[in-house]
Amino acid sequence: MPDSGRSTEAADLVDRIAQGDREAFSRFYDAFAGHALGLIRRVLRDPGAAEEVLQEVFWQVWREAPSYDSRRGSAVAWLLTCARTRAIDKLRSIRRREKTFVPPVDDAVARPAGVEIERTGAAAEDRGVLEPALAQLPDAQRTVIQLAFFEGLTQAEIAARLGEPLGTIKTRARLGLERLRGALKGHGLPAT
Repeated sequence: MPDSGRSTEAADLVDRIAQGDREAFSRFYDAFAGHALGLIRRVLRDPGAAEEVLQEVFWQVWREAPSYDSRRGSAVAWLLTCARTRAIDKLRSIRRREKTFVPPVDDAVARPAGVEIERTGAAAEDRGVLEPALAQLPDAQRTVIQLAFFEGLTQAEIAARLGEPLGTIKTRARLGLERLRGALKGHGLPAT
């Protein structure tokens, strides 16, 4: 936990963040993200979900810095309270989703005949159209797009498979999709 000198520095940084100072935000993140991430990981026990929540927490810090009141507690305590609250909210959301998901009892009832064949055909057709466009992407972006599109993996699953931070995967996906849209326009396809 930070000492009182670091607490004073944190409060000063939050005051500067409230004025829109991006450098102060960057310094605050560098100094205290580890504390917040450690707390979030202890609550969630899922590194991918913890990184997502950490991003949400720091977005909240950026938005709500003007409402921070040092009389109610230190800036670090405020940050950790935000982190704990967001982590618990995420945990509840995950548990709610797990409770409401009921796997089908019988595959034959859950999936009408012919659906799998149609999906496979559509995927092959999509792959034929996309391959030339995908070939134009840098390797890292192409890999992320292929894992998401052809294997149906989530960004958290891709991050785990590749051993990369979730934020890196999200950035590669966003940049790759932007480039892919441009490439698909060149093939006469709608880039929606």
